[in-house]
Amino acid sequence: MLKTEAFCKSSDEELQTEEGEMAAQAVSVLITGANRGLGLEMVKQMVEGSRPVRKLFACCREPAGPRAEALQTLAKKHPDVIVVIRLDATDLCSIKLCAKQVGSVVGTGGLNLLINNAGMLVKANLQETTTEDMQNTFNTNVIGPMNIIKEFLPHLRAAAKASGMPGMSSSKAAVVSITSFLGSMEVVKQSYVHFRAVSYRVSKAGLNMLMLCAAEEMKTDEILFSMMHPGWVRTDMGGEEGEIDAPDSVKGMLTVMASLTEEQNGAFLSYQGNTLPW
Repeated sequence: MLKTEAFCKSSDEELQTEEGEMAAQAVSVLITGANRGLGLEMVKQMVEGSRPVRKLFACCREPAGPRAEALQTLAKKHPDVIVVIRLDATDLCSIKLCAKQVGSVVGTGGLNLLINNAGMLVKANLQETTTEDMQNTFNTNVIGPMNIIKEFLPHLRAAAKASGMPGMSSSKAAVVSITSFLGSMEVVKQSYVHFRAVSYRVSKAGLNMLMLCAAEEMKTDEILFSMMHPGWVRTDMGGEEGEIDAPDSVKGMLTVMASLTEEQNGAFLSYQGNTLPW
């Protein structure tokens, strides 16, 4: 793991498909929330597939803590590929620090793919949701990704410039945010009775808007922005009653990510590649 203290004092987490796996072709990837659930499964599938990525920055809030043991074990098996770095989506200092550390590794080649996976879920209806619930959820699910995009933008621009490829793709320069169909206003009437989680729904709708704005703003940089719903997954966040397991969800998402082009810039997609309603 890279050292962090000095940085923090000075500063105010070609892709192709082959049987559902990610190909390497000089691709650098960063994943937030990489210590458990979908994030950890993404790290595993990216590095243990038949054609793993070249460099993977696995980010989480407490990389030396007990909840990151599985990630650290995986990193020890793949020391030349996985770089574990602290990143707290609610802490701008740690985001800035992480961006500097990543920049020191990728150099002018830049960062090809940034996956905003870290998220927070509070299961409460409107009457039960507190101001603190809404603030904390928004800080993690919306403000965090916003600051991460802003701080890593120079590395994404560098990757787009260095690629020499036309158009947009996840092997050139892309940001994929893991969102949820619960952020869709169109499905509230059908889904609210089953899953209320007001602060989560509002934050994911906000994340979707953030990504749409970024897609429009960064078109000239040829950086692709896309949102992906992983399905209702059996994880700590999704619960045991989920519909699919993490390996199946991640396999689908990585396949979709590998196929992204400018046609999916600003798209809201399922892990199966279907376009979802806003």
